[in-house]
Amino acid sequence: MLTKAKTCALVGLEGRIVEVEVDISAGLPAFIVVGLPDTAVQESRERVRAAIRNSGFEFPMRRITVSLAPADLPKEGPAYDLPIAVGILGSSGQLDACLDDTALLGELSLEGQLRHTDGVLPMVGLARDRGLHAVAVPETNAAEASLVGGVDVLGAATLAQLVEHLRGGEPIVPWTEPPAALGAPDEHAADLVDIRGQEHAKRALEVAAAGGHNLLMVGPPGSGKTLLARALPSIMPPLTPDEALETTKVYSVAGMLPSDTPLVTSRPFRAPHHTISQAGLVGGGRIPRPGEISLSHRGVLFLDELPEFGRSVLEVLRQPIEDKVVTISRANGSVTYPANFMMVGAMNPCFCGNLGDPRKMCSCTPSMVTRYQKRISGPLLDRIDLYVDVPRVEYEKLTGEATGERSSTVRERVVAARLAQSRRFDGTALSTNADMGPAEVWEHCKLDEASSGLAKAAMDRLHLSARAFHRTLKLARTIADLAGEEAIGVSHLAEAVQYRQRGLD
Repeated sequence: MLTKAKTCALVGLEGRIVEVEVDISAGLPAFIVVGLPDTAVQESRERVRAAIRNSGFEFPMRRITVSLAPADLPKEGPAYDLPIAVGILGSSGQLDACLDDTALLGELSLEGQLRHTDGVLPMVGLARDRGLHAVAVPETNAAEASLVGGVDVLGAATLAQLVEHLRGGEPIVPWTEPPAALGAPDEHAADLVDIRGQEHAKRALEVAAAGGHNLLMVGPPGSGKTLLARALPSIMPPLTPDEALETTKVYSVAGMLPSDTPLVTSRPFRAPHHTISQAGLVGGGRIPRPGEISLSHRGVLFLDELPEFGRSVLEVLRQPIEDKVVTISRANGSVTYPANFMMVGAMNPCFCGNLGDPRKMCSCTPSMVTRYQKRISGPLLDRIDLYVDVPRVEYEKLTGEATGERSSTVRERVVAARLAQSRRFDGTALSTNADMGPAEVWEHCKLDEASSGLAKAAMDRLHLSARAFHRTLKLARTIADLAGEEAIGVSHLAEAVQYRQRGLD
């Protein structure tokens, strides 16, 4: 007897419907799974066998053949346990139910419990898009799966509970609890009011957050570069529903979405150590998984001690910074993950960190300084919008009573600037000024006569490349948005130009 059930396979963040065909025939007892299954899928035979028996059903001691179609698509992960088990129960006559409009996803324990399964969110979205009306998932994944509207989410705790539902017995009520609310900043982020001094750097953080621009801070050890970077999430605008769903998909596929956190509600902040490998940063492995740049999607990637990262590791950032996606190719195909992130870097000016410090003598020779700064290539530096010097904080500022603005106040201005950009780019795939291409730059960053003269002088004096010039114009557009101005003025362009002075020479 043949039974068919539907499930999903993931390819990057996308997926394909997989038809699970189970045939039980006469012959010596055997359990065969075909259709390019990986080790986890092959091992499902033992999990399914024990789960069926321990759920009170009979495991048929006959020849069982399971086909996962399409046969040329590699199948990975334990999410095939549930459809295989239900297919066996159907083919053995223990379950009579129509499964044509239901997708089955979930890993089984040996006692028949349904365990939390990675990648459920994009798989449920695929099932909805393919016209399926219901999706059965582990109960711990139900809140995550319910983020996809237009499909009934059946959260089952055990195999026996799901079978009872399919038989027409006690029904499983579709999950209807609302997801967590969006809008709150990261509660673990530092507040700008707690950072004394560094008003220039705080302004740079505000500009970067308002337009989604890349930022590099240069200064001696202990000047507050890391603290400033960790305060950035506190002034970032809230995720939109679409951005939250995109980010949650990445974390779901990576297996980093906690069972009690079905939706990523605040912008990611990732700070990998400088010993990270290229695959860890970009993503990879035999079966490609998202790396740190995809986990930073719609958030911040903070690279502390930037020159200490391997040169080959830093160079792979160039393409994702421009294209906002990263493609990982392997022998059996390629996958594409989103990578629309803000890159924030921090570095010392030299090996000892005291170059340019008025109170401490630099012990580095000119050749050592050059060698240290050359660890970051020109093409990568060209993709950074803001360069900020972070000097040592004076005693008077560190111990004085005066404090700056709270992050909540700065965040209001950032949100207002983002709203202006949202209206400007309405109907396009762009969301921030940093996303603009050359065509959008010439359309939205027009200069008057006075500003054009300043732009020409800046390009000649600073030897800006075409890319750097475009980034300067986008930065000026963001500064004008923060000021609530429709047109870019001389003051906006002048502030943008001074952020191009790297302070690395």
